[in-house]
Amino acid sequence: MVTVSLCMIVKNEEEVLDRCLGSVADLVDEIVIVDTGSKDRTKEIAERYSARIHDYEWIDDFAAARNYSFSLATQEYILWLDADDRLLERDRELFRELKLTLDPAVDSVAMEYHLAFDSNGKTAAMARRNRLVRRACGFKWHNPIHEYLEVDGNVYLTHIAVTHDRRGDHSPRNLAIFRRMLEREGELTGRNVLYYANELADSKMYREAAETYERFLEQPGQYYEDYVLACSKLAECRHYLGDMEGKLRSLVRIMAYDLPRADHCCAIGYCYQDRGDVRKAIFWYELALTLELPVHHFGVVNLIAWTWLPHLQLCVCYGLLGDLERAYEHNEKALEFLPDDPNLLANRAKLTEALGLGGDSA
Repeated sequence: MVTVSLCMIVKNEEEVLDRCLGSVADLVDEIVIVDTGSKDRTKEIAERYSARIHDYEWIDDFAAARNYSFSLATQEYILWLDADDRLLERDRELFRELKLTLDPAVDSVAMEYHLAFDSNGKTAAMARRNRLVRRACGFKWHNPIHEYLEVDGNVYLTHIAVTHDRRGDHSPRNLAIFRRMLEREGELTGRNVLYYANELADSKMYREAAETYERFLEQPGQYYEDYVLACSKLAECRHYLGDMEGKLRSLVRIMAYDLPRADHCCAIGYCYQDRGDVRKAIFWYELALTLELPVHHFGVVNLIAWTWLPHLQLCVCYGLLGDLERAYEHNEKALEFLPDDPNLLANRAKLTEALGLGGDSA
């Protein structure tokens, strides 16, 4: 069985830290807490779990703080979490089994990161993260903000999930850090341009965000997934700016870097549906249904595009064409994922009546 150090950086996390540590404390062999200036009960809560607590002067650099936390680990593997993360019971059991069976030649274990949930509590958006890494590899964090862990070697993919329940809006803090970086350095380069654009978009500064995404896309030599994300986020900005043609161009631009995913196909389909070109919309929604969820993709994916969303939109599109039988079929498919959704149930009732089917469909 391998041994694990849990390494965390925290500040004023009294609302969520107990839940996080309670979900994982019995699965790890030590807990290292690096506190960057808490004024609440964060340290007191950490002490209940026999954590080793270290103070660290905050210097506007998340990567530096995380690297410091990793330097304090003593066990074979390092697990990292944020205070608003936790492991649900299913994932606790999978993690327990992983500790017993993990090949010590594995350098990193990639886990799912569940970020958003539908009305039934099912995961609606997820990413993957290199979450458990072999300490001897000496992997380092990079980037002062939106830090990332650079990993290579033998990576093992699992379906163990860390569940995220974000508290608060971090965009003002993050924007302030980026602007201080701009004051010091004069410009941003590399991934920091993308991350700055993301913060601008999250702050609804869509025009400036769009300009920044365009600037990122002009940079050579970036990771292809970053280009895909930039195009997708640029399309969102164009949407909010009322530039629907620009939105469509941004989505189609994704295919210069990678094959389209189901979420991209649904977004393109919606562009055509919005302009009344229903048959082209149907093409893209039906294409989405043929695409598999990418296994090795580490960016955020909207899982609804692989489940109920294309079926719902096809129901609408076929309804507009007067093909009620196909509309009904796709509404039923959507209901398999969201059986209690009031809109889908209302669609069922209307289509059942229009088609003269009688009674409720199972």
